[in-house]
Amino acid sequence: MVLCSKLSATVQRDPFAPGGRRWCAEGVTDAGEREAHKILRRIRTIGVRVLQRTSVNGDRIALRAPPASPLAAQGDLRPPGAKGTRGALVVKLHAVFAALILSASASPAHAQDWPQQPVKVVVSAAAGGPIDVFARIVGERIAQIIGQGVVIENVPGAGGGTGGQRVARSAPDGYTALLGTSATHTFSQVLYKQPLYDAKAEFTPVALLAEIPLVLIVRKDLPVTTLAEFAAYAKANADKMNYGSAGAGSSTHLGCALLTSALGANVTHVPYRGTGPAMQDLQSGRIDFLCEIVVTALQQIEGGTVKAIVTMAAERSPVLPNTPSTPEAGYPSVQAYSFTALFLPKGVAPAIAKKLNAAAIAAMDTPAVRAKLEQLGATIARPERRIPQYLEKYVTDEIAKWERIVKASGIPLQ
Repeated sequence: MVLCSKLSATVQRDPFAPGGRRWCAEGVTDAGEREAHKILRRIRTIGVRVLQRTSVNGDRIALRAPPASPLAAQGDLRPPGAKGTRGALVVKLHAVFAALILSASASPAHAQDWPQQPVKVVVSAAAGGPIDVFARIVGERIAQIIGQGVVIENVPGAGGGTGGQRVARSAPDGYTALLGTSATHTFSQVLYKQPLYDAKAEFTPVALLAEIPLVLIVRKDLPVTTLAEFAAYAKANADKMNYGSAGAGSSTHLGCALLTSALGANVTHVPYRGTGPAMQDLQSGRIDFLCEIVVTALQQIEGGTVKAIVTMAAERSPVLPNTPSTPEAGYPSVQAYSFTALFLPKGVAPAIAKKLNAAAIAAMDTPAVRAKLEQLGATIARPERRIPQYLEKYVTDEIAKWERIVKASGIPLQ
């Protein structure tokens, strides 16, 4: 598909229109009538009325600014104070035509040939952490399956929002994906007054991959060994206890907020700048408990400097087989984890999403990959949970769940 690349030459006033307020844009498509309708729908989304369309060797589209526009009423489509002939409509059309050109490669004909180049997977966390390691393990196997490289790009910032925004704004051509997590698709939506994007509307769900649960760990001399004992102790000593986290609004904070809310114990929260300082104070007895990602807490648990009480997930962690899950301990609703899932930008061709889904499932079913991920404390998603429809509902449910916790805990929005 080829569209006007020199927009200044193809967008101009129609001299035959009354008042000179009609503008013409020309585009040529080889994708047939269906693609032409897509072009028209997208042009309408920027608030420009389509007056007519003729098809000879392509499509000629005559456009007019909305009648309600004060600029249109003045017969001038340039921004106030602008010089030259390229007006507001031209700027808007640049964006529309650019999007059309980029998405053309994801048309059905091109989707069948995907991938023809390396695929970039954005990870909204710094290199070296559990999520980054997860991405590289899975990405390496997916690359072998699809026959093209998978490039991991770390884009941390804004609690995961920066990386998510990068992908949401990317071309829907199948060559930029996101390893979505609780940070990108849950906390980014419930902790900010104005999220950088809509996690439910601006992505194409591909597949839920795994969940990496949190584990409740306590100082080694706290006189409890089970969740029932912990609950009784916390209720009796709530005004004397405190828990740490990697920072206000972090998964470690929200996980413990969920737990204390379920237990009915109002325990003081002490936010730290990262997990490291919080873990040090737990080991030294300055704080009483911490809700930490399993793999991060494993060394301290195995070393006996802290005690593991319960894994906050539907089932036991493969790296902590002797630690019960919260449902086993009588609290099935207390589940906190960082999920990992693949997403593509909204508008990607279904055939591409289907191919990536198949590759991701094949990667997760590879015994060597599963073994490595289980060493990270990851619980692999069961087959029925790997379909796009499940992931779509999963994200909606996760946002609703944590939104309730944030409101109940009185956590201020950023």
